[in-house]
Amino acid sequence: MTASLALLLAVAAAYLAAHVFFDWLGRRYLIVSGAEYLVLGVLLGPQLSDILDARIVDSLAPILTLALGWIGTVIGMQFELRKLLAIPARTFRIAFAESALTFATVGGLEFLAGRWLFVSTDIALVLGAVLGAIAVASSGMGVSLVADVFEADTPIMRQLHVSTQINALVAIAIFAVILCVRHQPLPTSRPLTTTEWVAVSIAIGVVGGTLFHVFLGDVYDSDRLFVSLVGGIVMVSGAAMYLRLSPLFSAVMFGMILVNTTNRPEVLIDTVTRVERPFYFVLMLFGGANWRPSGQAWLLPVLLFVVARTAAKIGGSRLAARANGALPELGDKWGAALLGQGRVAVAIGLTYLHQENSFFPNIVFTAAIASIVLTEFLSARATRAVVAVS
Repeated sequence: MTASLALLLAVAAAYLAAHVFFDWLGRRYLIVSGAEYLVLGVLLGPQLSDILDARIVDSLAPILTLALGWIGTVIGMQFELRKLLAIPARTFRIAFAESALTFATVGGLEFLAGRWLFVSTDIALVLGAVLGAIAVASSGMGVSLVADVFEADTPIMRQLHVSTQINALVAIAIFAVILCVRHQPLPTSRPLTTTEWVAVSIAIGVVGGTLFHVFLGDVYDSDRLFVSLVGGIVMVSGAAMYLRLSPLFSAVMFGMILVNTTNRPEVLIDTVTRVERPFYFVLMLFGGANWRPSGQAWLLPVLLFVVARTAAKIGGSRLAARANGALPELGDKWGAALLGQGRVAVAIGLTYLHQENSFFPNIVFTAAIASIVLTEFLSARATRAVVAVS
């Protein structure tokens, strides 16, 4: 199968799934779609049927870069300053506290496991930090589905919306910093420091968003906007990938600049979200095709990740709500609605998988895939149960 034909079939399948089956299945059975494409990618990939062989998977790297950038832009556009200012500060404190507790718990336990299994402290630190960042990410698709189906607008639903957004931002930011800390020197006159690489990551998105606004202004034609956004996202995510930085983080900055510098942000948001699901499904499909079994002792880190993340999300959310006096409103187990993992987890795992000199990337990606498959399908039902109890 040629790369072009594989891409065409993948995009067609993702488009049909997004616009024909997704809404019907989701609304009728409260099933969040996406994880099945991850499994399908594994089945079609080089490790099993080899329909999507290694050559095809490698040739589609630019499409994956675009998908990563698109997902990051969508996340960045959720942080519209005008809307954020209307949200109580306590809501953000709870979200950030839960994110920090999840990262510290999972990252710390994975560090101890890695130190025991792989001896080297440096390797264990990187493994724990990356898996801790992935653990923070929560899928907002289950929360959005429940909100749409049941038209729920309660304190717990508002908290869940903010928490999933903050979870994504924190996870992406932590991973971006990890890449900057471990960045290999480029053939320049002077190696850049970690702080300078962080500034470069931010600047790529800020400059890209500024140039987009300067040259296009307030363009509201959907076709022209779509083409321009594709070009802008390719430029931003491609530059970040070329410099071995996080395309997700730079794209988040790009999305933030766009949504806060236009007079009609709803037009931009509608344009990027209209094709978000097909890009998400393509990301899942080829993410599964990129999976490789690890030759190292992978079972303990993967099982520990799933168990520790579950405990950290539920326990951390409870502690965060209690510390901010919100436990009576949110309940003891509202964090169960944050267990679903989706686009951010697979995006971070894929980025780490393709980084040079990364430590045990297949273990990290296997943990992300396992968590997504085990949690994503039931995330909407878990949200519904939490809302019903509250």
